[in-house]
Amino acid sequence: MEKRNELYAGKAKSVYTTDDEDRLILLFRNDTSAFDGQKIEQLDRKGMVNNKFNAFIMEKLEAAGIPTHFDRILSDQESLVKKLDMIPVECVVRNIAAGSICRRLGVPESMDLNPPTFEFFLKNDELHDPMINEYHIRTFGWAEDVYIERMKELTFQVNDILKELFMSGGMLLVDYKLEFGVYKGELVLGDEFTPDGCRLWDKDTREKLDKDRFRQGMGNVVESYEIVGHRLGMNFD
Repeated sequence: MEKRNELYAGKAKSVYTTDDEDRLILLFRNDTSAFDGQKIEQLDRKGMVNNKFNAFIMEKLEAAGIPTHFDRILSDQESLVKKLDMIPVECVVRNIAAGSICRRLGVPESMDLNPPTFEFFLKNDELHDPMINEYHIRTFGWAEDVYIERMKELTFQVNDILKELFMSGGMLLVDYKLEFGVYKGELVLGDEFTPDGCRLWDKDTREKLDKDRFRQGMGNVVESYEIVGHRLGMNFD
Protein backbone atom coordinates (compact mmCIF):
# COMPACT_ATOMS: atom_id res chain seq x y z
CA MET A 1 0.00 0.00 0.00
CA GLU A 2 1.61 3.26 -1.16
CA LYS A 3 1.09 6.36 1.00
CA ARG A 4 0.64 9.45 -1.15
CA ASN A 5 -0.65 12.97 -0.44
CA GLU A 6 -1.94 14.47 2.79
CA LEU A 7 -5.67 14.93 2.31
CA TYR A 8 -6.54 16.49 5.66
CA ALA A 9 -4.88 17.36 8.97
CA GLY A 10 -7.11 17.51 12.03
CA LYS A 11 -6.33 18.26 15.65
CA ALA A 12 -4.76 14.87 16.37
CA LYS A 13 -4.83 12.88 13.10
CA SER A 14 -3.70 13.31 9.53
CA VAL A 15 -5.33 11.57 6.56
CA TYR A 16 -3.41 10.48 3.46
CA THR A 17 -4.45 9.17 0.08
CA THR A 18 -3.06 5.87 -1.20
CA ASP A 19 -2.58 4.12 -4.53
CA ASP A 20 -6.04 2.57 -3.92
CA GLU A 21 -8.78 5.14 -4.49
CA ASP A 22 -11.01 3.31 -1.98
CA ARG A 23 -8.49 3.38 0.88
CA LEU A 24 -6.92 6.06 3.09
CA ILE A 25 -4.20 6.03 5.73
CA LEU A 26 -4.91 7.53 9.15
CA LEU A 27 -1.86 8.86 10.99
CA PHE A 28 -2.44 9.23 14.73
CA ARG A 29 -0.15 12.05 15.84
CA ASN A 30 1.08 12.86 19.36
CA ASP A 31 -0.82 16.16 19.27
CA THR A 32 -3.44 16.75 21.95
CA SER A 33 -5.83 19.68 21.96
CA ALA A 34 -8.77 20.98 23.95
CA PHE A 35 -11.14 23.94 23.96
CA ASP A 36 -11.26 24.25 20.16
CA GLY A 37 -7.49 24.21 19.86
CA GLN A 38 -6.80 26.81 22.55
CA LYS A 39 -4.81 24.25 24.57
CA ILE A 40 -2.35 22.16 22.55
CA GLU A 41 0.45 19.86 23.66
CA GLN A 42 2.53 17.00 22.33
CA LEU A 43 2.29 13.87 24.48
CA ASP A 44 4.85 11.13 23.95
CA ARG A 45 3.43 7.77 22.78
CA LYS A 46 -0.10 9.14 22.39
CA GLY A 47 -0.32 8.52 18.65
CA MET A 48 0.77 4.91 19.04
CA VAL A 49 -1.56 4.29 21.99
CA ASN A 50 -4.58 5.79 20.23
CA ASN A 51 -3.86 3.92 17.00
CA LYS A 52 -3.75 0.57 18.77
CA PHE A 53 -6.68 1.46 21.03
CA ASN A 54 -8.81 2.40 18.03
CA ALA A 55 -7.91 -0.79 16.18
CA PHE A 56 -8.90 -2.91 19.19
CA ILE A 57 -12.28 -1.19 19.58
CA MET A 58 -13.07 -1.20 15.86
CA GLU A 59 -12.33 -4.91 15.64
CA LYS A 60 -14.59 -5.58 18.65
CA LEU A 61 -17.39 -3.58 17.01
CA GLU A 62 -16.94 -5.34 13.66
CA ALA A 63 -17.13 -8.70 15.41
CA ALA A 64 -20.41 -7.59 17.00
CA GLY A 65 -21.91 -6.63 13.63
CA ILE A 66 -21.15 -2.89 13.44
CA PRO A 67 -19.82 -1.89 9.99
CA THR A 68 -16.65 0.21 10.33
CA HIS A 69 -14.12 1.79 8.01
CA PHE A 70 -11.18 0.07 9.73
CA ASP A 71 -9.09 -2.38 7.70
CA ARG A 72 -5.81 -2.98 9.51
CA ILE A 73 -2.89 -1.42 11.36
CA LEU A 74 0.06 -0.50 9.15
CA SER A 75 2.54 0.76 11.74
CA ASP A 76 2.67 2.06 15.31
CA GLN A 77 0.86 5.25 14.35
CA GLU A 78 -0.87 4.39 11.06
CA SER A 79 -3.96 2.43 10.05
CA LEU A 80 -5.54 1.64 6.71
CA VAL A 81 -9.23 2.54 6.40
CA LYS A 82 -11.95 2.65 3.77
CA LYS A 83 -12.52 6.01 2.13
CA LEU A 84 -15.94 7.24 3.22
CA ASP A 85 -18.17 10.08 2.11
CA MET A 86 -18.29 11.56 5.61
CA ILE A 87 -21.46 13.01 7.11
CA PRO A 88 -20.61 16.31 8.90
CA VAL A 89 -22.49 15.33 12.04
CA GLU A 90 -21.37 13.97 15.40
CA CYS A 91 -23.61 11.51 17.25
CA VAL A 92 -23.29 11.74 21.03
CA VAL A 93 -24.70 9.34 23.60
CA ARG A 94 -24.50 10.15 27.30
CA ASN A 95 -24.99 7.49 29.97
CA ILE A 96 -23.86 9.70 32.85
CA ALA A 97 -23.97 13.50 33.04
CA ALA A 98 -20.59 15.16 32.44
CA GLY A 99 -19.17 17.99 30.39
CA SER A 100 -21.36 20.27 28.30
CA ILE A 101 -24.71 18.77 29.27
CA CYS A 102 -24.06 19.83 32.87
CA ARG A 103 -23.33 23.39 31.78
CA ARG A 104 -26.25 23.59 29.35
CA LEU A 105 -28.94 22.02 31.50
CA GLY A 106 -27.66 22.64 35.02
CA VAL A 107 -27.63 18.96 35.94
CA PRO A 108 -25.01 17.68 38.39
CA GLU A 109 -21.99 15.76 37.16
CA SER A 110 -22.20 11.99 37.79
CA MET A 111 -26.01 11.92 37.49
CA ASP A 112 -27.03 8.62 35.87
CA LEU A 113 -29.06 9.24 32.72
CA ASN A 114 -31.82 6.69 32.25
CA PRO A 115 -32.57 6.36 29.42
CA PRO A 116 -29.30 7.59 27.91
CA THR A 117 -29.52 10.85 25.99
CA PHE A 118 -28.76 11.18 22.29
CA GLU A 119 -27.62 14.43 20.67
CA PHE A 120 -26.54 15.55 17.21
CA PHE A 121 -23.80 18.16 16.76
CA LEU A 122 -22.60 19.82 13.57
CA LYS A 123 -18.93 19.05 12.97
CA ASN A 124 -17.66 22.59 12.48
CA ASP A 125 -14.71 23.94 14.48
CA GLU A 126 -15.32 27.56 13.53
CA LEU A 127 -18.86 27.37 14.94
CA HIS A 128 -17.69 25.34 17.97
CA ASP A 129 -19.66 22.23 16.94
CA PRO A 130 -23.19 23.54 17.69
CA MET A 131 -25.99 21.21 18.72
CA ILE A 132 -28.44 20.49 15.91
CA ASN A 133 -31.50 18.29 15.36
CA GLU A 134 -32.89 16.06 12.63
CA TYR A 135 -34.71 18.98 10.98
CA HIS A 136 -31.43 20.84 10.50
CA ILE A 137 -29.83 17.73 9.01
CA ARG A 138 -32.70 17.32 6.53
CA THR A 139 -33.08 21.02 5.67
CA PHE A 140 -29.40 21.59 4.95
CA GLY A 141 -28.90 18.27 3.23
CA TRP A 142 -26.22 16.91 5.55
CA ALA A 143 -27.68 13.38 5.43
CA GLU A 144 -30.60 11.50 3.92
CA ASP A 145 -33.43 10.34 6.20
CA VAL A 146 -32.43 6.70 5.92
CA TYR A 147 -28.93 7.55 7.15
CA ILE A 148 -30.25 9.72 10.00
CA GLU A 149 -32.22 6.80 11.40
CA ARG A 150 -29.35 4.39 10.80
CA MET A 151 -26.90 6.68 12.63
CA LYS A 152 -29.12 6.64 15.71
CA GLU A 153 -29.63 2.89 15.50
CA LEU A 154 -25.93 2.10 15.19
CA THR A 155 -24.93 4.59 17.88
CA PHE A 156 -27.17 2.91 20.43
CA GLN A 157 -25.96 -0.53 19.35
CA VAL A 158 -22.40 0.65 19.95
CA ASN A 159 -23.50 1.83 23.39
CA ASP A 160 -24.78 -1.61 24.34
CA ILE A 161 -21.60 -3.30 23.11
CA LEU A 162 -19.08 -0.92 24.65
CA LYS A 163 -20.81 -0.38 27.99
CA GLU A 164 -20.49 -4.11 28.58
CA LEU A 165 -16.92 -4.20 27.29
CA PHE A 166 -15.70 -1.38 29.52
CA MET A 167 -17.63 -2.69 32.51
CA SER A 168 -15.70 -5.95 32.10
CA GLY A 169 -12.60 -3.89 32.84
CA GLY A 170 -14.16 -2.15 35.83
CA MET A 171 -14.97 1.07 33.95
CA LEU A 172 -18.02 3.18 33.18
CA LEU A 173 -18.65 4.45 29.65
CA VAL A 174 -19.86 7.94 30.56
CA ASP A 175 -20.36 9.36 27.07
CA TYR A 176 -18.84 9.29 23.59
CA LYS A 177 -19.12 10.69 20.09
CA LEU A 178 -19.26 8.82 16.81
CA GLU A 179 -18.91 9.95 13.21
CA PHE A 180 -20.30 8.12 10.21
CA GLY A 181 -19.82 8.10 6.47
CA VAL A 182 -21.16 6.29 3.44
CA TYR A 183 -19.17 3.59 1.65
CA LYS A 184 -20.71 2.17 -1.53
CA GLY A 185 -24.21 3.06 -0.32
CA GLU A 186 -23.78 1.66 3.22
CA LEU A 187 -23.59 3.76 6.37
CA VAL A 188 -20.31 2.92 8.09
CA LEU A 189 -18.69 3.99 11.36
CA GLY A 190 -15.72 6.24 10.61
CA ASP A 191 -13.16 8.41 12.39
CA GLU A 192 -11.95 6.80 15.64
CA PHE A 193 -12.94 5.48 19.05
CA THR A 194 -10.29 6.37 21.63
CA PRO A 195 -10.23 8.08 25.05
CA ASP A 196 -9.90 11.34 23.09
CA GLY A 197 -13.55 11.08 22.06
CA CYS A 198 -15.24 9.49 25.05
CA ARG A 199 -15.34 9.69 28.83
CA LEU A 200 -14.33 6.68 30.89
CA TRP A 201 -14.39 6.49 34.68
CA ASP A 202 -13.25 3.84 37.10
CA LYS A 203 -16.38 2.01 38.23
CA ASP A 204 -15.62 2.18 41.95
CA THR A 205 -13.71 5.44 42.41
CA ARG A 206 -15.07 7.34 39.37
CA GLU A 207 -11.50 8.45 38.64
CA LYS A 208 -11.33 9.99 35.17
CA LEU A 209 -9.30 7.96 32.69
CA ASP A 210 -9.90 9.93 29.50
CA LYS A 211 -9.12 13.25 27.80
CA ASP A 212 -10.66 15.18 30.70
CA ARG A 213 -7.32 14.58 32.39
CA PHE A 214 -5.79 16.85 29.74
CA ARG A 215 -8.66 19.36 29.74
CA GLN A 216 -8.54 19.69 33.52
CA GLY A 217 -4.74 19.59 33.90
CA MET A 218 -4.75 16.36 35.90
CA GLY A 219 -1.70 14.86 34.20
CA ASN A 220 -0.87 11.24 33.31
CA VAL A 221 -3.02 11.45 30.19
CA VAL A 222 -1.38 8.79 28.04
CA GLU A 223 -0.69 6.65 31.09
CA SER A 224 -4.43 6.65 31.85
CA TYR A 225 -5.22 5.67 28.26
CA GLU A 226 -2.84 2.76 28.66
CA ILE A 227 -4.48 1.75 31.94
CA VAL A 228 -7.83 1.59 30.12
CA GLY A 229 -6.31 -0.53 27.38
CA HIS A 230 -4.55 -2.90 29.74
CA ARG A 231 -7.80 -3.49 31.64
CA LEU A 232 -9.34 -4.61 28.35
CA GLY A 233 -6.40 -6.82 27.41
CA MET A 234 -4.62 -4.52 24.95
CA ASN A 235 -0.86 -4.67 24.44
CA PHE A 236 0.93 -1.42 23.60
CA ASP A 237 4.47 -2.83 23.42
